[in-house]
Amino acid sequence: MLIYYNVTLNAAEVQKRDRLHSVKEAMGQVTNMKDKEISVVDNFKHMFEAAKVSGQIRIMYAGYKQDNTLLNDTYASAVGGILKYELAAYNGFNAGVAVYTSHDIPFASGSGIKHNSELSSSKGEYTTVGEAYINYNYKALNLRAGRQRLDTPLADSDDIRMIPNSFEAYVAKYELNGFDFMAGHINSWQGVDADLDKGWSATATDGVNFSGVSYSDNYELDLWYYNITDATNAVYFDTGINYELSQTLSFHAMVQFLKEDELSKSGYDADIYGGMLELVIGGLGVNFAYDTTDTSNKKQIFSGTGGGTLYTGLDTMTLDVIAVDRRAQAFVSGISYNYDNLNFLYAYGAFLGDKDSNDVKAYIVEQNIGFEYNVNEEFIVSAIYVLEEDRHSRVKTENDWNRAQLMIHYNF
Repeated sequence: MLIYYNVTLNAAEVQKRDRLHSVKEAMGQVTNMKDKEISVVDNFKHMFEAAKVSGQIRIMYAGYKQDNTLLNDTYASAVGGILKYELAAYNGFNAGVAVYTSHDIPFASGSGIKHNSELSSSKGEYTTVGEAYINYNYKALNLRAGRQRLDTPLADSDDIRMIPNSFEAYVAKYELNGFDFMAGHINSWQGVDADLDKGWSATATDGVNFSGVSYSDNYELDLWYYNITDATNAVYFDTGINYELSQTLSFHAMVQFLKEDELSKSGYDADIYGGMLELVIGGLGVNFAYDTTDTSNKKQIFSGTGGGTLYTGLDTMTLDVIAVDRRAQAFVSGISYNYDNLNFLYAYGAFLGDKDSNDVKAYIVEQNIGFEYNVNEEFIVSAIYVLEEDRHSRVKTENDWNRAQLMIHYNF
């Protein structure tokens, strides 16, 4: 769990820094493509004349070096990005479409068993209409139908590779006195977490129904309900405070709870408790996070359609990986530092599992070392180096490896 701030904000925005709750959230913020403000027009024809085009160009390298000699090192480089076209609004209505694409750079990518498929699929290329929606806005009410980006606790874009998650969904949102109310239904999804080889696939047997309310100021609150059909009913809650002791000193504390009740003998049944503390002194942030659950009796966690919402989520490792048929817990501590246009982060996570029904324990350690350099508001270079180690096994396993990722992206 590492709070990581983008320092290319203007003076007013600096006073409203986003409070991020995990390394995954921090990485997603680096690649975040801000929507351009749409124009409001007085007739149908002007919807097209005042349309906006935006996008992102991404170049990425990602490779794994395995410590187990029986496993193959993999790597790939890719070029791609997002191209979005959005109509202006007429009588509250507008629409948008965005193409997501990623293509391996052949001379800089492994082939066969040396190929890393997480950037552009096993075929080395991936293109989809990631967004295609109709939107209606009236005062504080917003309705959107079609393919779109979502960022909720158990359904999120997890934008940390080349292709972010997006969803075919029907969503209603209403803002009232600082509270955001949201409800909707998700039919299908695609993206890095959905398996690029599968493309668009169902989120559940009959989709996912969800509703929630959130509030964020000095006081934070989230309360969400999800019905993942034939899998689990989930209730997510978190709350906390962000207290500024002075202009350069602030304290951030949060607690979270996720309750999942099994449906149709799916095995997804768990109660997860967690918390985080952070102290920010000028550009320096120091933080700690903890999550625990008991999934004995052959149960497991449903981590959601996306990167998950737990405070202990790292680049690759999350609690649900080891929380299968056992009691498990995760401890993560980190440090972040911002200097001028350069941001640095380091996080150390220990993921421990008691004996399962096969009398097997788990103990995995992951370290994340990352940086981000903001050349300007449009051009950003970021990198992360991940070290993962299986501390429980005396021999090297599939959980002993190093991962390096470098990304260059340009917003337009």
